[in-house]
Amino acid sequence: MTTGVTIARVAERAVFVVDDDPLVRESTDMWLTSAGYQVEQFEDPGAFLEALPDLEPGCVLLDMRMPGLDGLAVLEKAQPWLSAHPVIVMTGHGDVALAVRVMKLGAADFIEKPFRRPDLLATLDQAFQELEGKPGNTAERQEAVRLIGGLTPRESDVLQGLMEGLSNKSLAQRLDLSPRTVEMHRANMMKRLGVRSLSEALKLGLVADLRSKG
Repeated sequence: MTTGVTIARVAERAVFVVDDDPLVRESTDMWLTSAGYQVEQFEDPGAFLEALPDLEPGCVLLDMRMPGLDGLAVLEKAQPWLSAHPVIVMTGHGDVALAVRVMKLGAADFIEKPFRRPDLLATLDQAFQELEGKPGNTAERQEAVRLIGGLTPRESDVLQGLMEGLSNKSLAQRLDLSPRTVEMHRANMMKRLGVRSLSEALKLGLVADLRSKG
């Protein structure tokens, strides 16, 4: 089992693409190879899990919907190796509840199909930055707690609801607000936290140990 990550090895920028769709694998491989990444493809998630203990450190692009083992099952089985192999979940069926589940299982991020090349490269770059120099757990948690502590009560309610997997519509019903008002609080919450995506907000909530109250 891989127990550590060295900057030299991570600098090789290895990416492991796990997807049963050959068109997705080939197009993603082409994009990433042209950007300087070393790409290895896996059509079968079982074969990926079998190879995982011996793979060099790198990022994993994991499809959520595959026959046999789906992305959630792969994430559960890959737990011992996630520190050296951050997983970015690819899905064409993204929703808040699914995002919460994959983040709680340790995914580094998620990206919805069809994605644009610049978005994929930016997501991978962020994952590699974290892999090369992840801050200590204590300092990371303190910063997350500080940021969340700066939210207004309504913004905190919205983040808590998102951590529970609620949609904007469900949040509006719970908080007795209009969906548009919930969207406003959600946008303000993300701006105050300094994040640009739902996955970043969820990660802050998880790091700060903001758990579901239900």
